[in-house]
Amino acid sequence: MFRVSCIQLCSSNNVQHNLKKTKKFFIKAVKQKTDFILTPEVSSKITLNKKNLLKTATTMKKDFYLNEVRHLAKKYKKWVLIGSLILKIKNKLVNRSILISSSGKIKCYYDKIHMYDAKLSSKEKYFESKLFKSGNKIKISKLPWGKLGLSICYDLRFPSMYKKMSKRGAFFISVPSAFTETTGKKHWHTLLKARAIENFSYVFAPGQAGKHCNGRKTYGHSLIVSPDGEIIKELGKKEGVITSNIYPNFVKKLRKTIPSVNYD
Repeated sequence: MFRVSCIQLCSSNNVQHNLKKTKKFFIKAVKQKTDFILTPEVSSKITLNKKNLLKTATTMKKDFYLNEVRHLAKKYKKWVLIGSLILKIKNKLVNRSILISSSGKIKCYYDKIHMYDAKLSSKEKYFESKLFKSGNKIKISKLPWGKLGLSICYDLRFPSMYKKMSKRGAFFISVPSAFTETTGKKHWHTLLKARAIENFSYVFAPGQAGKHCNGRKTYGHSLIVSPDGEIIKELGKKEGVITSNIYPNFVKKLRKTIPSVNYD
């Protein structure tokens, strides 16, 4: 058994401000005796202004938010997943999820594969492919308690991705998100529960929540979902942190009882 915490934020375009809130909830999770802490998508800064992003984004080595969180991970000896940061790679932007070990080292990173290009209404449109270079590799990394499959937000709508993760031995799935309020209230819970049940995997889904400085509204409702689809912990629309016990042997039991993960 180990303990997992999901942090929910309402990030602005101010990195220092977002880091301060991250630290606050990180310490709260530590007091709840957690082992693994996850933050939402675009934790350090949320904006759709490409010029601003190209001007301010840096590499992993230079990113201020990342280096500060690595220090926290090492100081408190906690595993951490930064849900995602917007980074610059050869003058192109990527939306990158970063796994940090309890020694503060970068264990693994994943670049979001599926770009959210959607026209929800005449006023609400998203074209991530115009902002970011998409990733091309599914990533799985070893935690002390089992394997973790990494994903980000819109990836959630592509079940074949998670099937590949579970077939490669992932017991846990991370889905850090900035889900829109429009789609979140209709689809968020159903999609997360479906991915958990299909793969008999725990799902850790920290989210952005509220109205952001650019006018965007995100759904919140960070969730920790059991392998049989039960919502173990849920946060509403406010910033905060949820923490739960996780039992890897429960994954083994379900997969042995119903061996559907072994088939396409």
